[in-house]
Amino acid sequence: MSEEILVNHRAHETRVAIVQQGVVQDLLIERSVARGMVGNLYLGRVSRVLPGMQSAFIDIGLERAAFLHVADLWQSRHSNAATGGQQPIEKLLFEGQPLLVQVIKDPLGTKGARLSTQVSIAGRFLVYLPHEPHIGVSQRIGDEQGREALRSRVQKLVPSDEKGGFIVRTLAEDATGEELAADIAYLCRRWQQILEVSRVSSAPSLIYQELALTQRVLRDLAGDATSAVIVDSSEALAQMAEFASAWMPAMSKRLRLHASERLLFELHGVEQEIERALSRRVDLKSGGYLIIDQTEAMTTIDVNTGSYVGGRNFEDTVFRTNLEAAHAIARQLRLRNLGGIIVVDLIDMRESTHRDAVLAELRKAAERDRTRIGISGFTSLGLVELTRKRTRESLARVLCEPCPTCSGTGQIKTARTVCYEILREIHREAGQFNPREFRLVAAQSVIDLFLEEEAQPLAALCDAIGRQVSLMVEPGYAQEHYDIVLL
Repeated sequence: MSEEILVNHRAHETRVAIVQQGVVQDLLIERSVARGMVGNLYLGRVSRVLPGMQSAFIDIGLERAAFLHVADLWQSRHSNAATGGQQPIEKLLFEGQPLLVQVIKDPLGTKGARLSTQVSIAGRFLVYLPHEPHIGVSQRIGDEQGREALRSRVQKLVPSDEKGGFIVRTLAEDATGEELAADIAYLCRRWQQILEVSRVSSAPSLIYQELALTQRVLRDLAGDATSAVIVDSSEALAQMAEFASAWMPAMSKRLRLHASERLLFELHGVEQEIERALSRRVDLKSGGYLIIDQTEAMTTIDVNTGSYVGGRNFEDTVFRTNLEAAHAIARQLRLRNLGGIIVVDLIDMRESTHRDAVLAELRKAAERDRTRIGISGFTSLGLVELTRKRTRESLARVLCEPCPTCSGTGQIKTARTVCYEILREIHREAGQFNPREFRLVAAQSVIDLFLEEEAQPLAALCDAIGRQVSLMVEPGYAQEHYDIVLL
């Protein structure tokens, strides 16, 4: 299926949309003030070793220390083969030790970055593994004969004195021997440069930074199915053309400057798609809808029939809604960049053939995703469990922040609940202090309730404590916010 890649570039932000047959299938956003760190190499310093957790905190120059687990230590895997058992982290690391590490997961929420010492450097066709002397092939290449042929081609091109290994990417299927050899030479040269910089640097410091999004688009996303890469910035287009000329000449002819007076994302409906991707509700064409809730631990997706009544019977209606939802769910995972544990509550289906068909459709739709997805099937409660690799913040976490009124809970206390809370608080303070008067400063909705429906409880409280309570509106206060001033 042919696709177009749209690149909206400004000095402060780059946004990329992948469009297939007029429908946005994927979104990527990178901001200059918060550029992603995945793939970056740092010379860090071990700040703390935690034997009980078999992990360590590494200072790489960020506000929060990064996290390194013993399973991500290349040395531990090496020693595992030599000693017959994995060595504990306290025998491999010590506080103050300089360490070359790579970010494998961006800081997410309150968690620091996740690190590994098993370095990998991505090229156009290959991924270089300096510490792993073997040739692997992308799992997306399903044909076993094709996998072996690719492995053999690359193996013949690797210099005899090269100690590292490579992972063959999907794009390498159509690459020439010259292109693969050039990729190998580039990656080996890049690794030597990284080693040289790390030898003369002091920890903590950045040693190698991943390519900007405009270049990663060409390296990781553009392929034979890409009919055009449309860019709305002449500066970004020039940078991308230079990169394409050096590493992928065939793509140079597909780079185009957006010439219309209308904004690129507006013309292709991407702005509206971003707004919809920030909403809890996703409407399906049939009349059904999804409700998507993202929490710290997992994401839940609820499927509903809505206004869809079907054509024959209820079971058929449910089946068709779930089939449509399977495609919508796979697409929303990509658009919103949802990761971690995902639980889908499909509409209950009585027939096992329907459940199998919906699960097969979901797996088929998930194959488009460039991020690894695992689908566990139906649980005993009829839920479908998925896992999607999470390396960067979701779209909502990038573009939004918790509501200052509800603190991200999605709900606030009613004005009446706040009134009764205030009455209890004044009663408690009256037993501890002896002011001349209490003054309540609160939101308009709370004060209005005290002046009308809750005037009697307030008057009864004043009689009980023998003090007056004066009321004052503060327009800037949220409904739950109030102050009790002792005069």
